[in-house]
Amino acid sequence: MSISFKETLHVGAPNIGDRQRFHQYVDEIFDRRWLTNRGELVQELEQKLADYLGVKHCILMCNGTVALEIAIRALDLAGEVIIPSLTFIATAHALQWQQIKPVFCDIDRHTYNIDPKAVEKLITEKTTAIMGVHLYSRPCDIDALQAIADKHGLKLLFDAAHAFGCSYKGQMIGNFGACEVFSFHATKVFNTFEGGAITTNNDSLAEKMRLMQNFGFAGVDNVIHVGTNGKMTEISAAMGLVNFLEINKFIEANKRNYDLYKQAIAEINGLKLIEFDENQCCNWQYIVVEVGDEYPRSRDALIDLLHANNIRARKYFWPGCHRMEPYRSLQPDAGSLLSVTDLVASRLLAMPTGTGMTAKSVGNVLDLL
Repeated sequence: MSISFKETLHVGAPNIGDRQRFHQYVDEIFDRRWLTNRGELVQELEQKLADYLGVKHCILMCNGTVALEIAIRALDLAGEVIIPSLTFIATAHALQWQQIKPVFCDIDRHTYNIDPKAVEKLITEKTTAIMGVHLYSRPCDIDALQAIADKHGLKLLFDAAHAFGCSYKGQMIGNFGACEVFSFHATKVFNTFEGGAITTNNDSLAEKMRLMQNFGFAGVDNVIHVGTNGKMTEISAAMGLVNFLEINKFIEANKRNYDLYKQAIAEINGLKLIEFDENQCCNWQYIVVEVGDEYPRSRDALIDLLHANNIRARKYFWPGCHRMEPYRSLQPDAGSLLSVTDLVASRLLAMPTGTGMTAKSVGNVLDLL
């Protein structure tokens, strides 16, 4: 089959807010000649996001990966940290970069999130923390993970890169564990070009992370802690402020697209669309389809068909971190404990969505499916 759509549809095509307002912000930045180092726009965006999430502290960062690295170091993690393998590679790299071993845990077959029952079996005397990942906008079983962390005296933090604007039991993601880390990369529902943030309700931890993101400076010429450069620029904050004004519009577009996909995929034997708890806040960003044995094509054959027709679907997240370097060399036997991860990673397909999609373009994708 070949339909050859003229437009190319991408997973993660950026949402872009009011361009005129963005240009106004840029003029203000130039007039102030304050381009970085915690300028007015960064401070304004931090406060708006903290209020939106209902959290005490929001520390904006240059990107989500550096935010993860700073959170890990601020929590004094060492030894081994348990994470899922079905995640973006940055989750593992942020640990390995600091000579901490990521211990890969299997996932729950239905939620695709880290399986708390499997977590407990991986705890050793070297384990210092559990890092959950709220995958595809769906929160982890936070209560179960917190209970395990408390029982074993471990720290708990979350990679919340997929979960901005989502909630767990009525409370916004950003409030759980010792801290949570967001990505505001261009592909996310809320973006600042590149960017990220750490949120926490712990005052001392927030103070420590603020020092660490700015070389450890506490005032002029006064370095009191080891640190790095993790600051967000004013131009990124301007993009964030513009996009924050339209976050509800972005989410509504995702929900519209999701409903269109859901209605059609329900009629296709062998395809299963990810489901969300409609009683919770959700950003509806991830249109993730599991390709079953009943479907006439394999997942890989289906993605080849989509790509041939300018639909850039993605195999999120294949083949799993444990099958990428350096982990497949450092931990060659990790896959023996990750049977669900391996199965799911071979079947999942992420479809295009976002404000760049129209009902017609969604329909084109569904015609091919």
